[in-house]
Amino acid sequence: RYGWGVRWTSIINEKLGLQEYRVIEEGLCGRTTVFDDPFREGRRGTQLFPTLLETHRLLDCIVIMLGTNDCKTVYGASAGVIAKGVEKLIEQAQRFAKDTPILLNENSVAVSKGLAEEYRKVSEKYGLAFLNAADYAQPGAADREHLDEEGHQRLAEAVLHEIKNIIDKKNQ
Repeated sequence: RYGWGVRWTSIINEKLGLQEYRVIEEGLCGRTTVFDDPFREGRRGTQLFPTLLETHRLLDCIVIMLGTNDCKTVYGASAGVIAKGVEKLIEQAQRFAKDTPILLNENSVAVSKGLAEEYRKVSEKYGLAFLNAADYAQPGAADREHLDEEGHQRLAEAVLHEIKNIIDKKNQ
């Protein structure tokens, strides 16, 4: 939806400095944690994540921001079920990128309002950093689902702050 310099991932990349770190964007419209979309192939996160982790091996930090698309009525999933899907992704990350710090980042809207608390519980269970994106950015007026430019900027600042904390702890 937005070009380089507007998306939160690219803002973080620029602020971290292209010399020292590189943010690898692997976002995909419609991606879920564990559900197969009957209308769009190749969207199940747990099917793709191990390949992505191996492709980008030797990561300094992993940011997981999935779950909003799991709220589609076609899946009928509760916040607790969606959180279990995120746990599967965390377990994959720990298996394929052992000892890489993870930031679990929740960003969404209805069923999803319960995700923040469920994701917080999951992050505590696995000893992960957690950020509730809704504390920093809200969906834009255009579709009331996706971030607008201002939302991307706010989210980038919040995620960047958490990533710097994670990297500082890792380097101690």
